[in-house]
Amino acid sequence: MSRDVFTLLVGGKAGEGVKKSASVAASHLAGIGRHVFQMDDYQSLIRGGHNFSVVSSAAREVTSHHESADLVVALDARSYELHRERVADGGVLVYNADEVSGGQGVGLPMSSEAAGYPRSELRVGVAGPAAFAAAIGLDRAAMEDLVRREYPRDAENNVAYAGAVYDAALPALGGRFRLERGERPLRIVSGNEAIGLGAAAAGLDAYFAYPMTPSSSLLHFLAARNEDLGITVVHPESEIAVANMAIGAAFAGARTMVGTSGGGFALMVEALSLAGMTETPLLCLLAQRSGPSTGVPTCTEQADLWFALHCGHGEFPRVVAAPGSVEEAFRLTAEMLALVWRWQVVGILLSDKHLSESSVTAELDPAGAPWAGPLDRAGGVPAASGGAPVGAGGAGGGRPYRRYAETADGVSPLLFPPSRELIKWNSYEHDEAGITTEDAGVIARMHEKRLRKAEAVRAAVERLTTVNTHGRGDLTVFAYGSTTMSVLEALRVGGIEATVVQPIYLEPFPVLALAQYRGSAPIVVEQSAGGQFARLLEERGGVRAGAVIRRYDGRPFDPGALADGIRAAAARRERQ
Repeated sequence: MSRDVFTLLVGGKAGEGVKKSASVAASHLAGIGRHVFQMDDYQSLIRGGHNFSVVSSAAREVTSHHESADLVVALDARSYELHRERVADGGVLVYNADEVSGGQGVGLPMSSEAAGYPRSELRVGVAGPAAFAAAIGLDRAAMEDLVRREYPRDAENNVAYAGAVYDAALPALGGRFRLERGERPLRIVSGNEAIGLGAAAAGLDAYFAYPMTPSSSLLHFLAARNEDLGITVVHPESEIAVANMAIGAAFAGARTMVGTSGGGFALMVEALSLAGMTETPLLCLLAQRSGPSTGVPTCTEQADLWFALHCGHGEFPRVVAAPGSVEEAFRLTAEMLALVWRWQVVGILLSDKHLSESSVTAELDPAGAPWAGPLDRAGGVPAASGGAPVGAGGAGGGRPYRRYAETADGVSPLLFPPSRELIKWNSYEHDEAGITTEDAGVIARMHEKRLRKAEAVRAAVERLTTVNTHGRGDLTVFAYGSTTMSVLEALRVGGIEATVVQPIYLEPFPVLALAQYRGSAPIVVEQSAGGQFARLLEERGGVRAGAVIRRYDGRPFDPGALADGIRAAAARRERQ
């Protein structure tokens, strides 16, 4: 394991404050300028299940959690049993001595000490930051400041409890890990927070969602900050209502976005086809989790890729893209919102639990976010406001407004109510004015109009950065989405020189940008059982994998294990 990385694991019962305990440590580490990656693993239970959070930190960039931990804090007996084998060489296991007798490591009276305070069952989680503070050599006053700041409710009882645990831990742990400080304090942001902020930076007006892990935290984040961000946040009764309300809001001129996961996305699909027919600009976050059906709601997977590419009935253009980092989630969300408005198409932002819910130190650049708006056909640039009457009358040369006016690129002028013009969006096949038709000639022309737009979208996307490449080496590794983060950390940990190729856009597929990799027999890394990404590369890009490394147990890759897998795959290729 790379020794420049310090990893903390906190495990305990659901409802015991496990995630908060790890977040407090992550906040301190970011505050002293260290890069942080926090991964939370939890069961789909409100109370009583087993939860654990892993915080990996380094003075250099760190893009994944590490499974071997330098410091393991087990708040209950189950955590002790499950994680005692995950202590790294030179590491230490701290456990709740009231639940584990004769354990190996450092036993602390976490429960019995908490019994002296109100709501003792919730107090135990504070033991995590106390043990962490002792282990990294924080003095008592600094530890108390940290706990007071991070646990403001009932702060003095929390500080007193943490002080007792700290004093008990200090003789065995005191300053065991001396951590290098960074140059300046860093900020921590989760993937879903970055997506929300990226959408806000591009001018999002309304967000509709029904809670579904792992997209739910975006709903919570935007709802908590709706006034600051100027976004209307609506929680309808179902995903079907979500998608249809969003289309209605777009009809009124609101830049809209919806969010869900696999099962909820399935319910939205009919409405996405409606958006395809009505040419509605609509952005959808699809945060993947382990499936099919209910699957494992709180685990990660990348098995909805083909679903996203092929969802809906009939033929209509769409854009599908997957960010490979939290920073890219911010930028790409803004870019996607601008794209769907520029071209009046459906966009699917493909994330997963590992990217959406993990928290990392990241720098977001609002100045780089494009502003979303319909095309001002007179000026050739996106209009400043989604409510502007773009193309009213004038686009038709003085003729009445035609919602589906045929144009060279297939994009028709948008006009929003209130207006004296007839504005008709229609799920039925329609003529240029939006009036229902079954005329064979008109049906064919409308199909051709939408196909022209698909080609125009393809040309526009090709002018963007559609593929990232990281590092340089004779070995080529393909990954997309959150798996990119795991691969990059694996290469650092394993000291492996490789060129990592990460397609950002998956539809339109970046055929031209990937043409140079045909015949390279790359290693493909993905989180699906069937190898969907490898199949996509071969079928659409002509890039046939030399080896495919897959993980499909609901957990993200561990960098050390993935580095071993990449080495083994490379060796097999050499022997062939």
